[in-house]
Amino acid sequence: MEHMEWPSNKEGIPVAFLLKSLLFSYILTGVLLAILAFLLYKLGLSEKIVSAAMIVIYVAATFFGGFVTGKKMGSRKFLWGLVMGGAYFLILAVVSLCAGKGSVQIGNSFFTTLALCAGGGMLGGMLS
Repeated sequence: MEHMEWPSNKEGIPVAFLLKSLLFSYILTGVLLAILAFLLYKLGLSEKIVSAAMIVIYVAATFFGGFVTGKKMGSRKFLWGLVMGGAYFLILAVVSLCAGKGSVQIGNSFFTTLALCAGGGMLGGMLS
């Protein structure tokens, strides 16, 4: 009978670390959204500027989450960044679904946000 070994820290999916990276990304999102709300209140920003700022916030949060994840994982950094960005989007979509009381419209903005979150995480992982 052969002796089976458990995977080392570098193998498998480190769920606890991914959750910490997601938490980091959502804290960053919260801080950036608070700054945006303050600027909206003080400067009366237009809807176009607020929409563009939201895109920048999504990409920045997933980029830094992917960067941290890629640094920790060491190999296949782009893939881990992509996983991080996808998980960020998934949680964002579920929270939006719950907040919207069950009505979801899957349109262009849904897929655009998915691409931005996944792409931001993957880019962060690649550059880590």
